[in-house]
Amino acid sequence: MTTLRDTWESTSFALENLQTNPACVVQEKNGLSTRMAPPYNLTYAMKSTEENVLSSTSKPCVAILRDEGSNGDREMCSAFHAAGFETWDVHVRDLLSGGVRLDAVNEKTGQPLFRGLVFVGGFSYADTLDSAKGWAGTILFNDGIWNQFKSFYAREDTFSLGVCNGCQLMALLGWIPEGKKLSNTVDDDERTSPVQPRFVHNESGRFESRFSTVKIMEGTPADKIWFDGMGGSIMGVWVAHGEGRLFYPESTAEDYVASNNLATIRYVDDSGSPTQMYPMNPNGSPGGVASLCSPNGRHLAMMPHPERCFTGWQQPWTPPAWKGEMEGPWLQMFQNIRKWCN
Repeated sequence: MTTLRDTWESTSFALENLQTNPACVVQEKNGLSTRMAPPYNLTYAMKSTEENVLSSTSKPCVAILRDEGSNGDREMCSAFHAAGFETWDVHVRDLLSGGVRLDAVNEKTGQPLFRGLVFVGGFSYADTLDSAKGWAGTILFNDGIWNQFKSFYAREDTFSLGVCNGCQLMALLGWIPEGKKLSNTVDDDERTSPVQPRFVHNESGRFESRFSTVKIMEGTPADKIWFDGMGGSIMGVWVAHGEGRLFYPESTAEDYVASNNLATIRYVDDSGSPTQMYPMNPNGSPGGVASLCSPNGRHLAMMPHPERCFTGWQQPWTPPAWKGEMEGPWLQMFQNIRKWCN
């Protein structure tokens, strides 16, 4: 069968050599004969959100933030809504105009309105300046809203999530991994720290849209916040990005991530081990890193799209034991952060 498949795929691989990094083509071609079914394994039971949570009249509020060219905001709203949040559709222009503020107060309780801030995926400003740079500039160089972002980050009752384009944005803002330049005492020239990790063009040299296999790493700061009970789980997740390869400008940045165990999710091979092999690792990130979190675990940036597979019908493939499941494995992540808010 593998010999016949290689013959069948030979034309495709010849075309791949014309549009993809040849080294990645060789990796995919050579690995095809040894591929196995993804080693999915959950350390928790998938379950729907409790009805009393969904019907509550006092849900935590989350701002789903987008900018020119963003997409994925509808899916993100749906995922948080399904976990029991009150979702707000917020455009950066709403912040610039003052129509919405991150420091808004709930009129009923007198407490801050927003507990969460989510940066959605998509292609803000069509990636003209590289991914998320236009979006980052809109925030960084408008002091009024930049101060709101810094104050929001400094609160101890807030969380944030950045997915795909939002993940790239969080890196450019310094939101992850350490958030030092979000301090109100930091100088303006520190807003773009040279040691700040960022995400650059995929090693394959092209846009990658795949259902990749990842593992939730155990013992990270996000373990008891975003991934409570999920540590060690292996599951599939959608990726769709052209610039998802984690890049450390200096070794000190990589050392900081490693010593503080801030890599929360990694791409894995068919044996469940973190990998840099293409296409299991779709972008070539070192160590298969697909996600970073802040040292306190509340701020999470990830390249894969959990909001695109939080229901059962969004899974392109599942193990036989999962057949008939109405929920997808990623709903747990959104339910966990809602429980943390409560």
